Amino acid sequence: MITLVSPELAGLLDRLFKQASAAVEETRRAVADLSDEEQAGLMRSRTDYRALYSRFNNVPLAVSRETGALLYMLARGARARTIVEFGTSFGISTLHLAAALRDNGGGRLITSEFEPSKVARARDNLAAGGLDDLVEIREGDALTTLRTGLPDAIDVVLLDGAKALYPDILDLVESRLKPGAFVVADNADYSPDYLARVRSPKSGYLSVPFGGDVELSMRLG
Repeated sequence: MITLVSPELAGLLDRLFKQASAAVEETRRAVADLSDEEQAGLMRSRTDYRALYSRFNNVPLAVSRETGALLYMLARGARARTIVEFGTSFGISTLHLAAALRDNGGGRLITSEFEPSKVARARDNLAAGGLDDLVEIREGDALTTLRTGLPDAIDVVLLDGAKALYPDILDLVESRLKPGAFVVADNADYSPDYLARVRSPKSGYLSVPFGGDVELSMRLG
């Protein structure tokens, strides 16, 4: 049976996506005291991102169902065995990627999250989905947790943490990306430096916007 559509995991994901939908208003309230300009400034800040994301420590900042399916398909199509994720939250994207690893015959997913409460929720969800044996959650700032101990060759990277740090996280993993590796950046419009980098003809990537809020890049060479 395909793991992603197994009754156990499909039921869990349905519940998690419903919880994420129900939390939209709570997410809005978390930043209601900030103007649109202040929110955008924090989203693009390389120093104040903790101040923004700490406001969301009790809400799932989840990928969409479509993005989750895309992640699974990319990891399966690439026959991925090694995946790195920046921004675990409650583990919805992590579950999709780990399901692909399971169906590829196994592998390792390293993911990083700085909110302890979210790490605990993600661990519970991965255990409930029967995928925790494939995932290493590193608690702390990804600029530190992803600096060492990465696989020599990485098949897929998901960027879904503090948007301003996308170029910095790419710096940490880039030398380990296999030719043909996929890099998926969610809400990449908040990181213009990242977009300029991966869209440059000299960057070593083929990069296209996908689905309105996702930038999909493939490592060339």
